[in-house]
Amino acid sequence: QVRLVESGGGLVQPGGSLRLSCLAGGVIVTRNTMAWYRQAPGKERELVASIGSAFNTPVSATNYSDSVKGRFTISRDYARSTVYLQMNNLELEDSARYYCYARRGGADFWGRGTQVTVSS
Repeated sequence: QVRLVESGGGLVQPGGSLRLSCLAGGVIVTRNTMAWYRQAPGKERELVASIGSAFNTPVSATNYSDSVKGRFTISRDYARSTVYLQMNNLELEDSARYYCYARRGGADFWGRGTQVTVSS
C-alpha cells in the first residue's frame, strides 16, 4: 500500500519561498519515479517536477515544467522517505493545489495535496 502525505503549503507573498514535503510510505523514493503536480481552479493538473529512479545510475534524471525551471528544485531523502519541492521566487501563477505522485510497479499513486497560495 502506497501512501503519500504532503505538507508545507501555505500563503506566501510574490517573490517568497516555500518547501513542500511528501512523506512516502510503501514506496522507496530513490527507486521509483517521484513527482510533484499542481492543479489550479478551472485548470488541468500539470506536471511541475519529476525525479527518476536512482537505481544503477549515479545521477537521477530530473524534469521541470518550463514555467518553474530555475525557480523550483525537486529532491528526495531516502532515510526520511521524503520528497521535497523547494519553491523560490514564487509568482501569483504558482497558486494551486500541489500533489505528490509516485509510480511503482506500473501503477500511479497520488497524495491528497497541499494548497499553495501566492498573494500580496
